[in-house]
Amino acid sequence: MKNKYNRQMKFNTKVIHGGQHHEEVTGAVMPPVFQTSTYAQTSPGKPVGDYEYSRAANPTRQALEDALASIENGTRGLAFSSGLAATDCLLRMLKAGDEVIAMDDLYGGTYRMFTRIYKDSGIKFHFVDMNDMAKFQSLINENTKLVWVETPTNPLMKLADIQEISKITKAKNILFAVDNTFATPYLQKPLDLGADIVMHSATKYLGGHSDVIAGALIIKDKALGDELHFKQFATGATLGPMDSFLVLRGIKTLHLRIQRHCENGEKVANFLANHPDVDKVYFPGLPDHPFHNIAKKQMSGFGGMVSFTFKSGKKEDAVAFLEKLKVFTLAESLGGVESLANHPALMTHASIPEDKRKEIGITDDLVRLSTGVEDIDDLLADIEQAFR
Repeated sequence: MKNKYNRQMKFNTKVIHGGQHHEEVTGAVMPPVFQTSTYAQTSPGKPVGDYEYSRAANPTRQALEDALASIENGTRGLAFSSGLAATDCLLRMLKAGDEVIAMDDLYGGTYRMFTRIYKDSGIKFHFVDMNDMAKFQSLINENTKLVWVETPTNPLMKLADIQEISKITKAKNILFAVDNTFATPYLQKPLDLGADIVMHSATKYLGGHSDVIAGALIIKDKALGDELHFKQFATGATLGPMDSFLVLRGIKTLHLRIQRHCENGEKVANFLANHPDVDKVYFPGLPDHPFHNIAKKQMSGFGGMVSFTFKSGKKEDAVAFLEKLKVFTLAESLGGVESLANHPALMTHASIPEDKRKEIGITDDLVRLSTGVEDIDDLLADIEQAFR
């Protein structure tokens, strides 16, 4: 599919028009939901159009994948049935004996996949603070094939310098993948900073409405993109047409939503930072955040995710706070228009062993907030009453 315009689009235009065009038969402005599994052929092996079977390609999914490639400045986008399915597809590039270096603070599902699903694969995983460059480089050897980074991380909002890491991976000919779920391409473009692959849980900000489960890979190199597409086709974890439509619709308002998420996130973080019951606030927009300078360097805003701990250090206080919330919904996930609250140790990161959680800083009194796009006065009032 070709862009409507030849000149380079700005991001706010690209989320609506990038890689997109009207449907050719009817002129429909939005791509229809092609709810079909197969396509007619005029002769064996000669399909009527460009499609043969929807596991390989579907016009609605293709429209989403073209949009994903456009907004992340990649050559190919791939849409999956979940973020973990996207991650799994990438890991299928590896073989026994290969090694992966991953950030020490990861989404619990990613950590579970690395340590449990692939534990008998012969692939070795190392977990390291990516800001300790000496430690990171000491783990690199001839078997290192992939570096995996989340930035900002879930749930501690750690950051990694994508540009500096990419200099090392390029020199060593190692694939470099970045989970860009928290930042989204509106705030951060890893491929432009030197990464080879971007992963998204499109369930979150890209979809934006808590009504779809989806994942994405966006690849810089065309040959690598073709290879990953083959693995996706051969293993089958593709995104259905209705879900593709929902994510594509969400992307078209991404810029508007993220602006409000950022505004609300900053105000919530500052409110918490000045609250007498709060100990630490994890938000990259705060000047005392340890990775504030990295955030300013590689992000155009600080996002809507905020985590914090209690001065008491008690899990009971965190649980009581979460149970009292009225506007924030106590639920897993993030990135929807509605505000959500989560207890990582008991919910999203429960699959990480307790000793490992404590080692990286996921304490039992840690609360993670996904600030939505509601009126900020209502959000702050809800937080205040939940402390009482």
